Amino acid sequence: MIAIAVGVVAAALSVTSFVPQAWRVIRTRETKDLATPMWIMNVVGFAMWTTYGVLIGSWPIVVPNAICCVLAAFILVMKLAPRPTKHRIADAISAKLPGQRDAGD
Repeated sequence: MIAIAVGVVAAALSVTSFVPQAWRVIRTRETKDLATPMWIMNVVGFAMWTTYGVLIGSWPIVVPNAICCVLAAFILVMKLAPRPTKHRIADAISAKLPGQRDAGD
């Protein structure tokens, strides 16, 4: 039971650790201070953990690592995207969030 609780807390912390960075990238559209190699390694690492979890049939490993992989990949895409594309992506996401105004308002 303790092992499950530790795993749940670890997974929750891992997943939520990317949310502030992703939200900051969406809000500011700035990524110049992010290290590209680190985000590449994050994406590859999470993809490998996800694959490992699938191979051993461990969904508690697969689910949080897959979510982290998606969030890290989003940040990497925003880092590598040209400025106009970065703005279009951030604008599209911002428009879908609760409390945000549509472009037509």
